[in-house]
Amino acid sequence: MAYKITDACLSCGSCADACPVEAIKEGDNTYVIDADTCISCGSCADTCPVQAIVED
Repeated sequence: MAYKITDACLSCGSCADACPVEAIKEGDNTYVIDADTCISCGSCADTCPVQAIVED
C-alpha cells in the first residue's frame, strides 16, 4: 500500500531525501508521492516532522 502526503505538509523536503526510490517530488503546494514508484517502506513517514504522510 502506497503512502500519500496530506495538506499538513510543510514542504520541508525531508521525505524526499529519505525516499530510497525517489518516489517523492515537489508539487505545487506540497510534496507528492508517485504511488506507482512507492515501495511502501515507510521511510518518508518516519522522517516527516509533522506526521503529514499516511498510508493511502
